[in-house]
Formats: sequence, structure tokens, C-alpha cells
Amino acid sequence: MTIVHFTPISGLIGGVLIGASSSLLLWLNGRIAGISGIVTGALARPSKDSAWRWLFLVGMLVGAVVEFWLWPGNRAFDGGLPWPVFLLAGVLVGFGTNLGSGCTSGHGVCGLARLSPRSLVAVLTFMATGTLTVFIVRHIFGAGS
Repeated sequence: MTIVHFTPISGLIGGVLIGASSSLLLWLNGRIAGISGIVTGALARPSKDSAWRWLFLVGMLVGAVVEFWLWPGNRAFDGGLPWPVFLLAGVLVGFGTNLGSGCTSGHGVCGLARLSPRSLVAVLTFMATGTLTVFIVRHIFGAGS
């Protein structure tokens, strides 16, 4: 992976927006902004709880489309891999979030903010697994460097 642009200010602004929006969702709706839980709830049988989930997911997609429209070609990274690899990675991430009872946004942003011991264990596991995976892919298989 090659970092195209290092922009700490936009990263800081993005982090503040994520924290503020997840806090507002919890404060105003009593819901946790864990993406895997939101997707699971949206794909489950339609209920009165489905509308906000779909709006949340559509808002994420629209936000990405607007960003690419306003700044075409301004990607944070260039993975240099074919799209099927990214799709497979997405499926594996989905499997992992189901296995881990949540994703990094739910455990890392919201769970740690609520001082959840379960979320602390999950985040430490995510980070250790990610670190080990990068080490294996780069140093044992020699890929991605």
C-alpha cells in the first residue's frame, strides 16, 4: 500500500466528526454506531427499527460519493490489488465482525467510550490480529511492500 497524501488535519476533522456523530446517535436515539450491528439490523426482517438503519447506511454511501465527486482521484491509498481481492477481504471482515460480536467502530469508538471491558478485549484482539496479519503478509509472503 502506498500512501498518496498524508493529511493529519483532515484525519483529525474526520475523527472528530465520527466521534460527534456516534455520540449524537447514542445521546439522541440510544443507539450504538457499530456498523456491523446497523447492517445486520437493516438486513433482518423489516421492522420499525429498520428506517434509521437504512438512512444511516445510505448516508455513508452518499458521503463517499460526494467526496469522490468533489475531489476526484483523491484516494487515501492505492492498494494495487484487483477488486476481487477487496471483495473477498470485505466478506472476511463481515465474517470476523459476526465472530467478534461487533466491529471496530462499535467496539473501538463506542464500546471503549462506555468503558466496556468486552470492547477493550475485542479492540486488543483486532489490533493484535491486524498486526500479525501485516507481519505475515509483508515479511513472510513478501507481498504488499
